[in-house]
Amino acid sequence: MAKHSIETPTSTDQLKQDLRHLSETVEELVNATAKDASGEMRDLRERAEKRLKETRSRVESRGEHIYDNARQNINHQADACDRYVHDHPWTSIGIGAAAGMIIGMLLGRR
Repeated sequence: MAKHSIETPTSTDQLKQDLRHLSETVEELVNATAKDASGEMRDLRERAEKRLKETRSRVESRGEHIYDNARQNINHQADACDRYVHDHPWTSIGIGAAAGMIIGMLLGRR
């Protein structure tokens, strides 16, 4: 069985924010050095712009891949749940009734 790393919303948000700041910094650097016409600076700007575009493309592609996998996983889980309920209707009714009773008792304490 393959192990999957679970990213918390905080780490994902932090990664997005870090990438956004890096992207903005590189863009600022490219714009700030735009007036420098030396060949070395021009080459450095071109490489930075190329790498920034490639990184953005990979990050966007990876995000789409993660979204698609999550959506497929959710659909698979929903299908499995639907099959279970159809295959074991009385067990499902019992579980639902027990859950409803517990929730009702917890809300009744208020």
